Amino acid sequence: MPAKILVIFTGGTIGSRRGAHGIDVDAFGSYFLMEQYAQIPETVEVSFETAQPINLLSENLVPGDWAKLAAPVRAAYDGGYAGVIVTHGSDTLSFSSAMLSYLCCDAPIPIVLTAANYPLDDPRSNGLANFSASVEFIANAGLPGVFTLFGNALGESVVYLGTRITQAVPFTDQFEALYGEPFGHMRDGRFAPNAHPVNPTAEQLARRAETPHAQAGQASRMPPPAPPALDGEWPPVLYIKPYPGLDYRIFDFTRRAPRAVLHDTYHSGTANAREGEASRSLASFVSYCKERGVDVYLVPMRSPEGDMYASASLLTEAGGIPLEDISAEAALTKLLLACASSGDPREVERFMRRPLFFEYLRSSR
Repeated sequence: MPAKILVIFTGGTIGSRRGAHGIDVDAFGSYFLMEQYAQIPETVEVSFETAQPINLLSENLVPGDWAKLAAPVRAAYDGGYAGVIVTHGSDTLSFSSAMLSYLCCDAPIPIVLTAANYPLDDPRSNGLANFSASVEFIANAGLPGVFTLFGNALGESVVYLGTRITQAVPFTDQFEALYGEPFGHMRDGRFAPNAHPVNPTAEQLARRAETPHAQAGQASRMPPPAPPALDGEWPPVLYIKPYPGLDYRIFDFTRRAPRAVLHDTYHSGTANAREGEASRSLASFVSYCKERGVDVYLVPMRSPEGDMYASASLLTEAGGIPLEDISAEAALTKLLLACASSGDPREVERFMRRPLFFEYLRSSR
C-alpha cells in the first residue's frame, strides 16, 4: 500500500502563473504541480491528499494565516499520513518555516515546506524538482520534525531545519543556513545528512518526537505553544535593523507602544552605542524603551564566553536582552508567538529562552 502524503497549498510562486498584471496566484495553479509530478516517469510510490487553507503571494502573509496553516498540519498527525508537504512562497518562507517549527514542534511525522524560484510554467522553475525531492525525503528519510527543502544554484536539493533557514539573498534567490551548514541534502532520492557539530542527529530528532524538548535537558513532556484564535489579534512587535545614521527619535511610543522590540545587530553582535549621540545610540534607545515597559531583544549576539566588543556590552548594560546563536527570522517569529501567548514580560523572556525545535544552535548537542 503506497504511503499517503498530505499536500497543503498556500499559493506563492509555486502556485502562480503569469497574467496580465504579472505573476500572481491562480485558482488552479497549485494543482498544476500535481499534474506535473504525475508526468514524471519514475517516482516514489505514494498517494496524495490535498488542502488549501490560504491562497496568496507570501509577501501578503499576516500572522493570522499561520494559525490557519498550522491547524491542518496538526490534524494530519493522526491521519495515517507518512508526512506533510506545505507549498509556500519564497519571500516569507523562512518566517513560516520557523513559526511552523514552533507550532508543530511535537510533530511525529516529517513536515516539509518547499517553494519555487519561478512559476511552474517557466522552464527555469525549480518548483517541481523541490516538490519531488520533498516527497523522496518523506518516503526515504521519514524523520519527524519541521524541515524546509529548496534547490540551490548548483542544482542540489538542500534540506534545512525549519528554524535554521534564513531569508533568500536578493538577486540570487538563494537561501542560507546558520553557519552555512544545512541539515543535509537529497542525493539520488536518498537523504544525506550533514554531520556537522551544529546539527542534531537523526537519533536526536527521533528522541524529541517521543519526548518534546528533551534536547534542552527537559525531560517533562510539554505541550507545543498555541497560536491565538483565528480571529484573534497578534500583539505588535517592532523589528529594527541598524544602519549608520539611524535616528531613534522616529520611534515615538507616546501614542502606541509595541509589546516588545527585536533589534538586529551587525555581524559582530554590535550596534551604535556612541556616547554624546543619544539620538543615534541603541543603548539610549534601549533605556527609552525600558522606561516605557518595552523589552528590547538583541539578535544575533555572540556568546558572553567569547570575545565581545565594548559597544555590545553597553547594549546589555542598558537593559538589552541578548539572544545568542539564533537567527533573526527564528527570533522574530518566536517573539511574536511569545507576546501572543503572554502579557507578562518575564513569561515572554522565559518562553524565548526555552528551546522548541533546535532554534538555538547550542541546544543541538
